[in-house]
Amino acid sequence: MAKKKNVLTLQEMKNNGEKITMITAYDYPMASFAEQAGVDTILVGDSLQMVVLGDDSTVGATLDTMIHHTKAVVKGAPGTFVIGDMPFGSYHVSPEQAVASAVRFMKEGRCDAVKMEGGVNMEDTIRAITSAGIPVCAHIGLTPQTTAMLGGHKVQGRGEAAQKVLDDALAVERAGAFMVVFECVPGVLAEHISKILTIPVIGIGAGAGTDGQVLVFHDVLGLSGDFKAKFVKKFRDLGTEATEGIADYIKEVKEGTFPAEENTFGGVTEEDISSLKEPIGLDDIKGGFRTIRDGLKNLVPGAGRDQNNSDEDHDK
Repeated sequence: MAKKKNVLTLQEMKNNGEKITMITAYDYPMASFAEQAGVDTILVGDSLQMVVLGDDSTVGATLDTMIHHTKAVVKGAPGTFVIGDMPFGSYHVSPEQAVASAVRFMKEGRCDAVKMEGGVNMEDTIRAITSAGIPVCAHIGLTPQTTAMLGGHKVQGRGEAAQKVLDDALAVERAGAFMVVFECVPGVLAEHISKILTIPVIGIGAGAGTDGQVLVFHDVLGLSGDFKAKFVKKFRDLGTEATEGIADYIKEVKEGTFPAEENTFGGVTEEDISSLKEPIGLDDIKGGFRTIRDGLKNLVPGAGRDQNNSDEDHDK
């Protein structure tokens, strides 16, 4: 296994022109698969609120939720650099709130860095977190937590808006971010700014000219249903394979062909079965009551004479 990356080795990768790979993961097995494949970094993205929990937005993700999933990812990929995504509302009130959230994320989630959305507007907040000794990966361009302000999921930086992307990029680098994600930014612009910045730029929907790429685990492996963004490439179709596999399981259970002999434990003979003693059932108990009653009739004159209720009571 390759040595675990850190902020310095990731910077060296940019300096040497080596592309950085990043993928999202949300639990132990996903993280384990990603590490075995040799990915450089894992992002526990707040996208889990959508792709794992079925929401229609990332806004509903909480810090508790993110920490819960990040702990599992760190356990599944102990040799991979893991970044925890700060959820909406965990850093927007003040730099002090942001530092407190980031400290808790690092202590409880055990990740190696945190990610947060925003550029110029978050410069002071990023500076406060990095001053506390916590590495920050910034995120500019399309920022999913604030799409309501952007008019939806739209490409950012076209035309005159290109200046804002550059200003945001320079601001997060100035604030001390060790890396920045560009989402849904024109490829030519992303490549140009990547050359200006000294820190690594990771693209998602930002062309091939950035220092690395990130995609959602489910999109890479065909687990996102009919969802297909322009920047996504499906490298495997595990969704179809999973559906067909479950359908085969259902079919074999209905037909009685599963479990087969090779799926069944042995160790008990026919002789063992024949020697089993049946437990006393309800009918045996009722029969016992009648035997006792009949015995009392023979021993005690008048016993059992009220037969109208006795049988009904014992049979209830």
